[in-house]
Amino acid sequence: QVQLVESGGGLVQAGGSLRLACAASGLAFSLYAMGWFRQAPGKEREFVAAINWNGGSSDHADFVKGRFTISRDNALNTVYLQMNSLKPEDTAVYYCAADWQPTGKTRGRRIMDYMYWGQGTQVTVSS
Repeated sequence: QVQLVESGGGLVQAGGSLRLACAASGLAFSLYAMGWFRQAPGKEREFVAAINWNGGSSDHADFVKGRFTISRDNALNTVYLQMNSLKPEDTAVYYCAADWQPTGKTRGRRIMDYMYWGQGTQVTVSS
């Protein structure tokens, strides 16, 4: 079955960096668009970034533009989220998501745009 396993979360000071990874299995990874979402305590899950099947197109939420970058390595079946200049308000559980889209641009920004989800990795940014 499809599995998405996130890693790379942890505790970091404000201004620091983390690199999240999401390893996919059970699917033809290069035919899937990928996304990153996050959910802070007491808040709804929100879109962070998305990337299309070959990495040629990406989309980032306004609040992370210039700080976070999504990328993928189809040879390793892995999608990444490089997070720089972290702020306390970035504290959340970060989830990766996947859906079949072998052509075109990114899948979208809505939760309903993605069929498969990982279990999440906690990112905590201290002030």
